Amino acid sequence: MDNIENILQEFEPISLSEMESVKLMNRIDTKYAVPLSMLPSILESAKPDYYSQEIDGKRIASYDTMYYDTDTLDMYLRHHDRQLVRQKIRVRQYVDSHLTFLEIKRKNNKGRTSKKRIVVPGFDISAETQSVLKHKRKADEVLTVEQFIDLKSRYTWDSIAPHLWTKFRRITLVNKQKTERLTIDMNLVWDNVVSHEVKTYQELVIVELKRDGNVPSLMTDIMLAHRVHPFKISKYCIGTALTTPGLKRNRFKNKIRLIEKMLNS
Repeated sequence: MDNIENILQEFEPISLSEMESVKLMNRIDTKYAVPLSMLPSILESAKPDYYSQEIDGKRIASYDTMYYDTDTLDMYLRHHDRQLVRQKIRVRQYVDSHLTFLEIKRKNNKGRTSKKRIVVPGFDISAETQSVLKHKRKADEVLTVEQFIDLKSRYTWDSIAPHLWTKFRRITLVNKQKTERLTIDMNLVWDNVVSHEVKTYQELVIVELKRDGNVPSLMTDIMLAHRVHPFKISKYCIGTALTTPGLKRNRFKNKIRLIEKMLNS
């Protein structure tokens, strides 16, 4: 990890405020799965053409996320059953920037991902009970978490509950044209709050290229040069499949086998 941090310090930095223009809340995602041992080489290749996000002098940030689902795991099963239109609901804490958001991610039948979110300060992400938190939308208007879920989601707040606590560390890169963002997640830990099973993939790295449309990207060339091809993967679904005994997981079995083969080779 020290080697990775040293390489990141050689990137030109970009601040959180400068990232505002590269939010890409409606985008096309391309994901890759690589072993941690390959990451230094990928970063070296990206160094001339990408900025590295820096927060309080740190280039690697900690993220804690609580995913919600129904009692019957409808969100997981829609993904498993290849439903093109689907949602995920989560509360994500950006540990280093001291921000917590309730986020709704939507995938449409054209393969585009959109995200809506509101700030939920003071949310206890590790709690297994739900709280009613208020979010100020305008100076004279208050939007509750329930109202936000009801307005922006196919689910109601009463129909969902905390399911999977996910922790990881993230590197964020931005190309120098500021047209794409790259997130690099590692040290993955899944803690299922229902089954109480825990699974870790410390050596797995999930790389996600986020761009507005299927436009050319230098990162796709870098990955191809490293013989890495796109790999569809959902942290929520893989974590749920790994930590929920007896759950339907046929679609994800081969992905899990490929990941573990890669990590053990």
